[in-house]
Amino acid sequence: MFDARLRPLIDPPLNAAGRWLARRGIGANAVTLAGLAPALGAGVAIAAGHFALALALILLNRLLDGLDGAVARSRGLTDFGGYLDTLADYVFYVTVPLAFGIANPANSLPALLLVASFTLTCASFLVYAAIAARRGQQTAAHGAKSFFYSTGLAEGAETIAAFIAMCLWPAQFPVIALGFAGLCLLTVAQRTGMARRHFSARENV
Repeated sequence: MFDARLRPLIDPPLNAAGRWLARRGIGANAVTLAGLAPALGAGVAIAAGHFALALALILLNRLLDGLDGAVARSRGLTDFGGYLDTLADYVFYVTVPLAFGIANPANSLPALLLVASFTLTCASFLVYAAIAARRGQQTAAHGAKSFFYSTGLAEGAETIAAFIAMCLWPAQFPVIALGFAGLCLLTVAQRTGMARRHFSARENV
């Protein structure tokens, strides 16, 4: 929901850092893979109850996630880079709630429901992108990307805000997780409505 609005603020410093890394021969895929270490480390920290450390690792992961795109824009976008970046994102998205479920058995059901909602959101996002690409649709609302990015209520900024809140108030994880799962389901419904409007234009549906 806020990602496109934040792009004009975060892209200039990220792009400058991305150009600096690119000039030193560091590729976008290497940055993406480096980001997996703090993502998985955050999961281990959460499972062990070290929430402050987990928060720092989450923020580091998101910084690297922003930098890999900036490096890619400097050196040139690739299809494999887009694939790897999206896969790494969803490894991160699943790791955090899974770790909270491991940390406390009372978190298990909310964590399961949040992961399920992420799965539906991911499916709606990727299928929309595939059909939009086949139909030749394009958007620059989220900056230069390897494939079509459809907007939604629950995007990257909202997800990170939820994860930060979970680390700051871990006892409230069930409430935060269930609330964000609901927002994800609303996003799926919203995206489905968008797909109906945009993809039925030349169909008798």
